[in-house]
Amino acid sequence: MAEGENGSTKQHVSPYDEAMDALSSLITKRTRADKSNSGDRYDLMFDYLKILELDEPISKMKVIHVAGTKGKGSTCTFTEAILRSCGFHTGLFTSPHLIDVRERFRLDGVDICKEKFLAYFWWCFDRLKERTDDDITPMPTYFRFLALLAFKIFAGEQVDVVILEVGLGGKFDATNVVQSPIVCGISSLGYDHMEILGYTLGAIAGEKSGILKRGVPAFTVCQPDEAMHVLEETASSLDVPLKVATPLDPHLLSGQHLGLHGDHQYVNAGLAIALSSTWLQKTGHLEFNYLDETSSLPEQFIKGLTTAALQGRAQVVPDQYIDIERQEDLVFYLDGAHSPESMEVCAKWFALAVKQVNGHGKTLSSQLPDSSSMSEEALHTSLSESSRKNSSQILLFNCMSVRDPQLLLPRLINTCASHGVHFKQALFVPNVSVYNRVGTSNVAPIDSQVDLSWQLTLQRLYEFIIRGEKGHSKGAEITSDEVKEESESYIKRCENSTVFPSLPVAIKWLRDNAQRNQSVRYQVLVTGSLHLIGDVLKLIKK
Repeated sequence: MAEGENGSTKQHVSPYDEAMDALSSLITKRTRADKSNSGDRYDLMFDYLKILELDEPISKMKVIHVAGTKGKGSTCTFTEAILRSCGFHTGLFTSPHLIDVRERFRLDGVDICKEKFLAYFWWCFDRLKERTDDDITPMPTYFRFLALLAFKIFAGEQVDVVILEVGLGGKFDATNVVQSPIVCGISSLGYDHMEILGYTLGAIAGEKSGILKRGVPAFTVCQPDEAMHVLEETASSLDVPLKVATPLDPHLLSGQHLGLHGDHQYVNAGLAIALSSTWLQKTGHLEFNYLDETSSLPEQFIKGLTTAALQGRAQVVPDQYIDIERQEDLVFYLDGAHSPESMEVCAKWFALAVKQVNGHGKTLSSQLPDSSSMSEEALHTSLSESSRKNSSQILLFNCMSVRDPQLLLPRLINTCASHGVHFKQALFVPNVSVYNRVGTSNVAPIDSQVDLSWQLTLQRLYEFIIRGEKGHSKGAEITSDEVKEESESYIKRCENSTVFPSLPVAIKWLRDNAQRNQSVRYQVLVTGSLHLIGDVLKLIKK
């Protein structure tokens, strides 16, 4: 603590926290960017490029630009890993981050270091602050600034290839200032951010196809007819050769597995292969060229696909705060699914993952990238003991209030049930992160007056669904225990679910149960929100 002028103490702020405070000042309420407001004054982006002297550097970047509803982050991750394995100096810009904002900026597969981040950050922030004003050219908003910062970082680091994941939509996204990408990709489309992008698949596809550029090759995956029609129409009007990428044949991996888990990842991997191959071809690197998915994959492609890593998507993490020899008594299965389609994909992945573990304990080690700190002997002992235990599946859920839980929860629960997985209990928690503040520890203190009305709404819907699944009358009254926070850890407990006042309290409840019931292996599916995934990772990983 440092002493102020009047003798009072004030908390020391690190240079990094100071940058996070400055970045937080740019957070505004998101508005719909459309024709009625000129793309939320999208033209300002080009003014910012001039201020930061980025016009020429961006025109020289060899960019792969990817939009989509589901799988665009995974596609970008696979693409970056493939090209890095081919020996190229890569720059990857993705969103959102889960724990630290630097996750959005990856150089050669690694988050940018704090020193470089701060140097680029303050150069951009100070220059924009000096040359903007509130009336004519205001400071860029949060995501626009991050996109500008990404361009500055990649220009400064002189990367060979830039892989850009669209933040939201496409047409008016901050990344769309790139006028001449090498190749564009559009991953699976579905219903998400409808209050901003539109309420039909056609409208959503129209926004996403806004990244297509005249004559620039583009790839997509199999899409619903309504969406595909719009993509093809837009491509035709721009003389864009639009092709549908074939999902990767697992046999081409020579007995290895994709770095990102889930059957749906073969679709994303197929798109990544098409984007990488086209980039190599268009930039004159024909020695790596691969566009025939029916033959064998180059060794570098296999290495990239099998080593790709992305937090919060089909990720398995044992609780690292439980006794090291009993880590697998409490394992978290994390997936940031938040659309109806991705809920179904998430449920299938979870059901398959727990079936593999519960039926064959030995397969768990391949799902635990975070178990590397365990000794070989300890891991095998743990697996042997774990395979003899009963298992209990728990759901830990929250979603933003702009989502429709009536589209999300039934899809999740019914898909799990159809694959033989039934949750013993569902836990509903409020958000932990402070969303008007960016940082590595942006966790709000537990508020005894926190509004839990949304979590109670989710609980009522969940109980309604489960009672129907069990054959109870859905019209029957749902019994529950109202509990005061100071006497018990939960706020409202029903037959199949519990609302907790905070995420840390819910995690403590899980740990206490795992300690008490050592004959049970707890498998916790965490889903509904990437924000929730990030908050959980902060609490369970050392």
